[in-house]
Amino acid sequence: MSSTYYLGRSPTEVLGDSPQYFYGIRRNDAGEVFLVRGDQLLDEEAIEINNPDAIDETFDDFEAGVDYFEGVDTDHNIVYSGLKYTQYKWDARSIFYYIDSNGNLVMRINKGYSYPNGVSSNG
Repeated sequence: MSSTYYLGRSPTEVLGDSPQYFYGIRRNDAGEVFLVRGDQLLDEEAIEINNPDAIDETFDDFEAGVDYFEGVDTDHNIVYSGLKYTQYKWDARSIFYYIDSNGNLVMRINKGYSYPNGVSSNG
């Protein structure tokens, strides 16, 4: 449970100019695509970026200021098998992705969305 009272610097002050949101995309062996959205100020669980089972194939060249990475080569083969999300992005904006009734992938920026399963998110 998070608290609204802080002794010292608040999480927002600690975050500073760093982007607040992490977005990661991965595909499983069956071809299904998964998107993870992490909020550094709200989420209490860590997001594993490297797969702990493939320790010799991990990607460890994360750099401050690099907010996008595509972990596939020109033939779409995975470059680092230990990297759980072959594409990731850091962003200061709150972005929600969903599939509309026409089957289009839609991106909603800084505006909440109610998913069909009843889960609502705020922008």
